[in-house]
Amino acid sequence: MNFSQLTPPDYVKYRHYFENQRYEICAYSLSSAICWSNQEYQPFGAEYEDAFIVAAEFKTLKRNRHLLLPVTPRREVPPDELVRVAKLADHTEFWFVPEDYVTRFGQGEVAHYFDVKHQAAYDDYVYLAEDLAGLKGNRYSKKRNLINQFNREYVDRDRVIIDPITDDNTEECLIFLEEWCRERDCDADEQTDLACEKQAAINTLVNYDAFDLKGILLRIDGEVRAFGISAPLTPDMATLQYEKALGSIKGLYQYFDNACARMLFNGYTYLNKESDMGIPGLTKAKKSYHPHKMVRAVRLILKD
Repeated sequence: MNFSQLTPPDYVKYRHYFENQRYEICAYSLSSAICWSNQEYQPFGAEYEDAFIVAAEFKTLKRNRHLLLPVTPRREVPPDELVRVAKLADHTEFWFVPEDYVTRFGQGEVAHYFDVKHQAAYDDYVYLAEDLAGLKGNRYSKKRNLINQFNREYVDRDRVIIDPITDDNTEECLIFLEEWCRERDCDADEQTDLACEKQAAINTLVNYDAFDLKGILLRIDGEVRAFGISAPLTPDMATLQYEKALGSIKGLYQYFDNACARMLFNGYTYLNKESDMGIPGLTKAKKSYHPHKMVRAVRLILKD
C-alpha cells in the first residue's frame, strides 16, 4: 500500500471518496484530515481498491500511529478485511471508529479480530441544526438572555457586521486567531489538542479556497471578534469545524453560535460540533446546548 503525505491540493483529487460517506465522526471530513498537520503529526493517504485510507504518522509519539476506517461511498469494509488493510499498511490500530460500526457488524465479530477501547475524549456532540438556529424552549432561555444583552450593547447600535469568509479576509481571521489563543494560553504546550487545533485552523485559513467550506466572520467596530467554518461530513450532517469567539465579550459566543447555525447549515439536518478533547470547559459548553446525540469513538487494536 503506497501512502503519500496529504496536502491541500490533494483535496480535489480524493474528495470523491468522501462524497456520501457514512461515518458521523469529524475525523472523516477530508479537509479536517488534511489540515490537522503539524511538526509532530502528519496525515498520509492511500487508495485501496474502491476506498481511500488516511494514516496518521507521528514524529516522536510512535505509539499513536493509527489508521482511519477505509472510506468509500459504495460499501463498508468488514472487520475481517480491516485486518488485511492493517497488515498491508503496517499498522495495528484504527482510531475514531464510530461505535455504530461495531454495532452493525456485531461486538463478537469485531472482538474476534480486535480489542475495542472507548476514546471518550473524542466522542462527537451532534445537534439538530434547527434547535441551535431557533433556540426555542426553556432549556435555551439563558442563551437567549445572553443574546439579547449582546443585541442591546452591540447589534442595536450598529456595531456588528457579519461577512462570509473569503480569501480576501482570511488574514484578518489569522490575526484574530492569535488574540483568541492568547486569551486561552493555547500555545503553552505545542502538543496539546488545543494548540494542534490552532495549527489546523491556520492550515485551513491559509488554504481556504482549496476546500469545500462555508465560513463567516463577525466584526465589532470593524475588528474581527469571531469566525466559524463548517465542512460537509455526511449527506445530512456537516461539522462546525472551527468556532472561535472572544470570551471576554458577554453574549458574543451565544450570538455567534446562533448565527453559525442559521447561516452555515442550510440543507443539513444535523450539526456536528466535534469533540470536547477531554477539556472540562468545552465539555460544559457543549453539553449546555443539549446535544441530540453523542457519536461515540472507539479504537480497534489488532489482536496478536
